[in-house]
Amino acid sequence: MRDFVPRVDGEVGIYLCGATVQAPPHVGHVRSGVAFDVLVRWLRRKGLRVTLVRNVTDIDDKILAKSAEAGVEWWSWAMTNERAFTAAYDALGVLPPTYEPRATGHVPAMIDLMRTLVDTGHAYQAGPGDVYFDVRSFKDYGALTRQPVDDMVPAPDDAPVGGAKRDVHDFALWKAPKPGEPETASWDTPFGRGRPGWHLECSAMAARYLGPEFDIHGGGLDLRFPHHENELAQSRAAGQPFARYWLHNGWVTQGGAKMSKSLGNGLLVDVVLRDVRAVVLRWALTAVQYRSMLEWTDDTLREAEATWDRLAGFVERAVERTGEVPDEDVAAAPLPDEFVAAMDDDLNVPAALAVVHETLRAGNTALASGDLPGARDALVTLRAMLDVLGLDPGSPQWRSAGTDERYARALDELVEAQLEARAAARAARDFATADAIRDRLTAAGVVVEDSPAGARWTLAPRSED
Repeated sequence: MRDFVPRVDGEVGIYLCGATVQAPPHVGHVRSGVAFDVLVRWLRRKGLRVTLVRNVTDIDDKILAKSAEAGVEWWSWAMTNERAFTAAYDALGVLPPTYEPRATGHVPAMIDLMRTLVDTGHAYQAGPGDVYFDVRSFKDYGALTRQPVDDMVPAPDDAPVGGAKRDVHDFALWKAPKPGEPETASWDTPFGRGRPGWHLECSAMAARYLGPEFDIHGGGLDLRFPHHENELAQSRAAGQPFARYWLHNGWVTQGGAKMSKSLGNGLLVDVVLRDVRAVVLRWALTAVQYRSMLEWTDDTLREAEATWDRLAGFVERAVERTGEVPDEDVAAAPLPDEFVAAMDDDLNVPAALAVVHETLRAGNTALASGDLPGARDALVTLRAMLDVLGLDPGSPQWRSAGTDERYARALDELVEAQLEARAAARAARDFATADAIRDRLTAAGVVVEDSPAGARWTLAPRSED
């Protein structure tokens, strides 16, 4: 743990490893985006100008394999899944990054970095299109994860040691095309035609947008090794100081295992959001400290929903009795010292939420006793703290997420149940009961239309209410 001191006073540069768009996102994928969104919001709340770069890895072994299996172009497959990630981030209220570069758009910068590493003796060509980083040429290799080279697992590639590859730990900067891969998935370089290695991509893009040295590098805990270790080594070997601070978020786990498609326990975000309000999912992902593992159980969303409803309910009641709070007042409101101390303590969100709940209790007590000035103060303070977490019930993102969606789901289930009962009555030729059900629905403002495919319903226009 170190005090954070920006490289440039008043400014912060952050590089966050974003999605490898081989598939649509599950809940585990978006935790990183939510966690670092809280960091960005907090730094900006403290008056810092934040530049966030979150990359997209749109060329990768798995992207090529899955697109080929599906019979579509690899770039089309990547773009489809990139849009799914963007939709998930937007739904969860994750602020857009300052820049969102794609790997395929930065091949010239990667070639330049690779050429520098070869020219300085830190990388070598192992064959047409194959270039490896020589880990033993860089004396500080292993500094990030604090492990000797000989204790590390071998680099995950297919090249045998003893041939062109010198050491089992050397990792690929550039990879020659494999048989059957499309021509569009490779580029010409001074070392032969091929495509970039994963680690080279991020080093090149970080330097392109943040310079040779920047403040914070973030990503999931699983990226510490080998990805971040290799990024650090190749960038510093090329003479770039690279990141000054490293932050890694914990996983979303199920039964103690990391959530992933390979384990068959992935919860796709778009599927979860069919039954759960987006703000509830965001709450579940935000409420734990970013470095902690989040164990996903049947109670995770139920507890998040109950907590959110208590907070949103107070905000609704307080606004009804004291009036709306302008968003600019929320942004400028002073925050409790205990909340600030918790957030400054490596984003200790659970401790910060303890202050939120204390404020909620005070606000409810004030409303119950008729102390409207006290309720107003609690309302403003509560919204200001939740705004830092991207969870302000009064924000444009979540203003309609209090009860409207629950009412809609409840109405849909109740009307469908009535229509099923009406269909059963008609099948039994009990037309009196069927007509009575339709009349009740009409009186409630529900318009029923019969069709060959079954009954459909809509709400009557307001003028007919």
